[in-house]
Parts: sequence; C-alpha cells; structure tokens
Amino acid sequence: MKNFRAAIQIQLRNNILDVQGKTVENALHSLSFSNVSDVHIGKYVELTVAAADKQQALSHVEDACRKLIANPIMEDFHIELTEV
Repeated sequence: MKNFRAAIQIQLRNNILDVQGKTVENALHSLSFSNVSDVHIGKYVELTVAAADKQQALSHVEDACRKLIANPIMEDFHIELTEV
C-alpha cells in the first residue's frame, strides 16, 4: 500500500447563490475595494489515504466526497493527489 495526500477544493455550483461570497464582496466594497467582484467562498480539505495506486486512491477520495465531504447537490469538488 502507498499513501496519498489528497487536497480537496469544494465550491458551490455556479447556479447556487453564494451568500457568504456576496457578503464578503459587499464588505470589500464598503472598504473601498470597488474593483473586486464575483467573490466565492469555498472549503479546503486535506487527508491521507492508503491505496494500491493513484487511481484507487482517487476513487476512494471521490467516494468520500460524494458521500460526506461535499454536498453533491449544491457543491462541486476538485481533488489533487500526491504520493507521500
């Protein structure tokens, strides 16, 4: 077995209103950052997974994201794997 480090970025889907992002954008505008727009707030998760190879590790992490880490109805996720 090899160990892989997964870096997972989670964002709301494009058609879902990002209330946190909009709040931060409005606050930035009130602080004179008027050139900032389209602010999106997401989540970042790191974990280590043991697997026979990179493909199996990716499969495990994708399954974990679909079942628990991300909300597949509202969120998209992107995984980067590195062997450790």
